[in-house]
Amino acid sequence: MTKEKKFTRRNLPPEVRLSLKICQAKKAENIIVLDLRGLASFTDFFIIMHGNSTRQNQAIYQAIEENLGKEKVFPIGVEGEMSGEWILMDYGHFIIHIFSRRARDYYALEKLWGDAPSLIISS
Repeated sequence: MTKEKKFTRRNLPPEVRLSLKICQAKKAENIIVLDLRGLASFTDFFIIMHGNSTRQNQAIYQAIEENLGKEKVFPIGVEGEMSGEWILMDYGHFIIHIFSRRARDYYALEKLWGDAPSLIISS
């Protein structure tokens, strides 16, 4: 019988922890990490948050891309950066979702992936 590690901020991959730090510095709201290991084959973690404006969402996106790039961590793909309603940054083993409040409520990823263990970073 193997004992599973508890899902905590401390045992997240370094690039996920750095992403969370950047989001908090840019005042993203309701930041949540979903642990999708064992539930999805396409990624290990979702980082979900929202901002208060298109401009703030774009600033969060730019800060993440710039700071992870300095660590030689680059996205496989990015969508929605121009509109800022839902910016998706795919880093392979983790995906960052930066929503407007309205888009976050509409798509409700936390409910869609309700079986996933979650870690609330900020509320």
